[in-house]
Parts: sequence; C-alpha cells; structure tokens
Amino acid sequence: MNASTALARVLVDELVRCGVREVVLAPGSRSAPLAYAVQSAERAGRLRLHVRVDERSAGFLALGLAKLSRRPAVVITTSGTAVANLHPAVLEAHHADVPLVVLSADRPDELRGTGANQTTVQPGIFGPAVRWQHDLTHSWGGSDRSERLLGEIRTAQTRWRTTVDRAWAAAVGALGSPGPVHLNVAFRDPLAPDLPGADRAVSAGHAPPPDPSAPDVDPLPPELAGRPDGRPWTEVTVTGTGLPAPVGALADTGRQVPPAEPEDPPAHDDPRAPRAPEPSRVRTLMVLGDLPDPALTEQALTVAEAQGWPVVAEPYGAGDRAAVLPHGSLLLTASAWLGAHLPERVVVVGRCTLNRETGALLRWPGVRVDAVTATDDWADPSHAVDTVHPWSALVTGALRGQDPTWAQGWREAGRAITGPVSALVAGSWPSGPAVAQTVLQTLGEADVLVLGSSNAARDVDRAGLAGHRLLVTGNRGLAGIDGTLATAVGIALTHGATVAQTRATDASAATAPGRGRTVGLVGDLTFLHDLNGLLIGPLEPRPDLTLVVVNDDGGGIFGTLEYGEPERADDFERVFGTPTGADLQALATAYSVPFERVRTAAALRDILDQPARGVRVVEVTVPRTGQRPLRAALTEGVAEVLAELP
Repeated sequence: MNASTALARVLVDELVRCGVREVVLAPGSRSAPLAYAVQSAERAGRLRLHVRVDERSAGFLALGLAKLSRRPAVVITTSGTAVANLHPAVLEAHHADVPLVVLSADRPDELRGTGANQTTVQPGIFGPAVRWQHDLTHSWGGSDRSERLLGEIRTAQTRWRTTVDRAWAAAVGALGSPGPVHLNVAFRDPLAPDLPGADRAVSAGHAPPPDPSAPDVDPLPPELAGRPDGRPWTEVTVTGTGLPAPVGALADTGRQVPPAEPEDPPAHDDPRAPRAPEPSRVRTLMVLGDLPDPALTEQALTVAEAQGWPVVAEPYGAGDRAAVLPHGSLLLTASAWLGAHLPERVVVVGRCTLNRETGALLRWPGVRVDAVTATDDWADPSHAVDTVHPWSALVTGALRGQDPTWAQGWREAGRAITGPVSALVAGSWPSGPAVAQTVLQTLGEADVLVLGSSNAARDVDRAGLAGHRLLVTGNRGLAGIDGTLATAVGIALTHGATVAQTRATDASAATAPGRGRTVGLVGDLTFLHDLNGLLIGPLEPRPDLTLVVVNDDGGGIFGTLEYGEPERADDFERVFGTPTGADLQALATAYSVPFERVRTAAALRDILDQPARGVRVVEVTVPRTGQRPLRAALTEGVAEVLAELP
C-alpha cells in the first residue's frame, strides 16, 4: 500500500467510524486516492457514494444530504478551481448551521507556489465561513519502500485519525454551533493504489475482525486499523454552548433538550409555605423563523401552544401548526389593526428573513423583543433585541406569561381573514400563491416540501401553512437561489431512505405507498441557475423528486419591490425583470428528466397525486405582471376584514 493510498484509506475509515454515511465525489486526478477509498468503502456497505461532475452542485448535494439528517455529509474535490466552486455551499452551510465536511485534495509542499498546474492557495480558501480548518501534509511518498517509511506511516495514522475526529466534532457542533469544516489534504505520486502483487509499503497481515454492521471487503492492515470495535480514535461528547447538544457527538447528531418543567409547581403540603406568583399576563406573540434543525421548530410550536402564544411563523420547519396564525404575515401588514392589538413582548425564535413587516413590528416603540437562540449566535437585523435566551429557557418555561383575552383577539383575526384570503388566492390562478396553495393541498404529514428562495417561499407564506403538518425546508442561510436543485436532490435522497426504512420496520406507518414524497417549489431563474443539479449519472442513486417550476420568465420578485413601481417601468425590464425566454422542456429533456406543463390547478393536483419515479419537472407558466397587484389586493382585503371586527 503506497503512502497516498494509506492516507486516503485511513481518513475515510475514520470518517465512517465517526458517523459519515453519505459522501459526494467530484472526480479529479489529485483526489484519486480518496476516490478509490470511498468507492471501496461503498462496496463494503459502509457508506453511500454520489458522484457528480459539477463541484458547485456537488457541494449543495452534500448540504442537502446533511440538512435534515443533521449528520455531516462529506464532499470531495480535486485541487484548483474545483475547491473554489464549493464556496457558495460552504457559505450557505455556515449561515444555516448545516454540518458539512469539505475534503479537498491538494498538491504537496514542493509544488505549491511554483506555478504547477491546478495549484492555488487552498488552505483558508473559505475564510471565516468554516468552523474548523486544517492543512494535512506529509513529507514522504514516491517509490521509497523502506522500513523507515513503514514506521512513519504507522505513527502518522494516529495523527490522521485525530485530525478527522476534530473535523467531525466541529462539524456536528460538539464545541459550538454545527457547520462546515475544511480538511485540505496533500497527496504525492503515486496517486493510484498499487496493483495486486506490488511491493507493499505496509507489511502484510490480517486486520482485526471487521465491524459486523459494516464489513470491509478490503480491510486495512493491522498497523492502520484504528480502534477496535469500530470506535473513532477520539470521542468528543462535550458541548461548549449550553444549548441543545448533539447526543453522543461522534455517533448520533440528533438533538436533545431538557424536559419541560410543569407550568406550575406542585402544591406544597404546608399551607404557610410561600406560593409561586401567578404567571405574568404579559401580551406575548411568538415570531418563528428558520431554525437549523426542523425538530426545533416542532419544539417551539409545542411550547407556544402550551403557553397560549399566537404564532406568526415563516413556513419552514416541522410539526403541528395548530398555534400558527393563518396568514400571520398578512396580519402584520394591517397597520391600523396591529396598532390597536400590539404585543407587549415578542419572542423571536430562529432567523426571520421573508417579510419586512416582521422587522417593522420588532422596531415598534414599546414592544419588548426576546430572542431565543439554538446556536452560539442570534439574529437581530433590526437591532431591537432586549434579551437573548438559550434554547433551554424556552423549553423549560422560563418565558412564561400571556394575556388570554388579548391572544384570543389575534386568533379571531386569523380566522376572520382565512376565508377571504384563501378565496382571493385561489381566484388568482395562474399565480405564484395559487400554485403554492395547490401544492400544499396535495401534501401530507409524511411529505417534505423544499422551497426555492425568492418568490416561492413568499408564495407559500401568502398561501398559508396553518392547518398543515408537513416538513418544509430550503436554503435560508443566505437565501440564495444557487444550488437549490442539488439541495433538493440531497434532501429527497435522505428522505426517501428514511421513508423506506420506516416502511420496512413499521407496516402501520403513515408513510403509505405514494406518501413520503419530496416536492420542490422553485421559480424559473432558480431552476435555470442550478440545471447541473439534475445531472445524475446512470450509476448513481436517484431520488424520487417532483420539481414544480413557477415560470414567470425572469426575476418576478423585483416586480413586488420598489423597483417594480409603475413610475419606474422604463428602467425595470432589462436589469430587474431579466427575461430569458428559455425553453424549460428542452432543457429538462437534455438532462433526460421527464417534463410536464400544466395550465390548471386540477391538472397540477392530478400530477402531484401520482408518485414520482425518479426526478420529474412540472412547469406552470404565470404572468409576471400580476404579482404586484395580487399582493396589494391581499393587503387591502385583510385590512378591510379586520376593520369590521369588534
């Protein structure tokens, strides 16, 4: 076994021991040792490999694989611009707290800074966007087969393994917040493994018995075999934030929280004992944004319902939305009604990124803003937060208090606008909100909806998620449109595997055939921006994924902003509207992806009711000019309904 092969095999083995199950590979020459190593690990049943020819899509695929599972996925690239193409996905993972391991191959020391082909400065290339980074080099290679080399490799393998353990711990947030990490690895020639019968750099011998749950068909020799029983070399179980911590940081990345305390302490036998004061009747509204783990959204909604807090929620996350106000963001647009029903306290949970009205509420004089954070940072773009609380303060009831009469007024307002808003949205077909409404009507508890940024997320917000119980996700770390299709593919692969496992172990599970679907809702520019996310080779795992594309031929969201004001029409179309005239059907066909175009809500429902077999694209064409008037009509209609309430 030559030095580069030994290094790559040990790194991959330790990653699997830590918990890696998904690896995305963008092929190249310098990364060949890693390519051989991960293919060998897949053949042994130790991980699932996905090969992509576009590094940007590879990065977002890895992000999608990790986003819901909260288990880091690995993305491997060769040297040069290949690494730079991962930067958008790394930035999204950084801002969205998604665990991700970037494993980049590099040239050895003697080729750096010499003008060697495909060589640049890779260490530090992602700047502060990674939780941890390391440049792993070695000083040997070539044809040296001496005993001295054998000793160096045996000694170095412990350093290689502990380096991987540090990367994993940082990625899962064992010492802070989860997020991306970067391990840059230099490889010297020879890069391909020795052919059978070649002189071996490590003495021959039998490896310890493989892990029965992951048998290795090509085990490492004893000198490189790592800890017995499949354990990582270094296990890290501490957390540095006091926030919901990974359970067994190097094995299970599911989150745990302290059990909620009872709302009131149990009665004391001694009547003279002091009693706890009555909970404050502070008028409290929860504003719920995007959270790194959908399970945290479910916890927050459970707390809100128990405390009697009305919730204005962005569409992301999981859980029963019984406490969510129907069309809550539209309530915030009714300034006259809002001024008469202001909360005294707003509990902000997660990052709110969709609506300007939310920021305006937080800046309203006299409103106290409490932020609850599930990471080691908190969002406060309005600079309005009074107090920051850890997640445990929310789930243990430290933020108790509500005026039930005031809260009932908010709920009545939500119910009052539901019928008129739903009718107005349905009657606007074809429009983005009407398409979103139709998609939501077809999805159930076991399904996942992946939203593109820009209009798609806002259309679902306008259509309203109250009464639905499904998981909604998307790239909201930076809310960019790039990489959305690849992310959706990764989410669908993960969700599909979970559904298959559930059906295999629980015949009565809610994930009946045809359910447990993954649907993406995106705009045409989002679709065009990541076409290579659909480039899945015939040998690769393929998800069942339906992509609904709302095609308004350009940047429709700008028409709803100040740039779309009628007075600015002369300057709008070329630099904001940006029509492309692209033929989406021809593009989908070029990628061997089935395509359908629908014109009615009923036709869209019929297609979505048919389970996807692989990836398919459904296009709905909508006029771009109707978006601004529809949003104005929704705002005006809500204000009129609320003005008639007692």
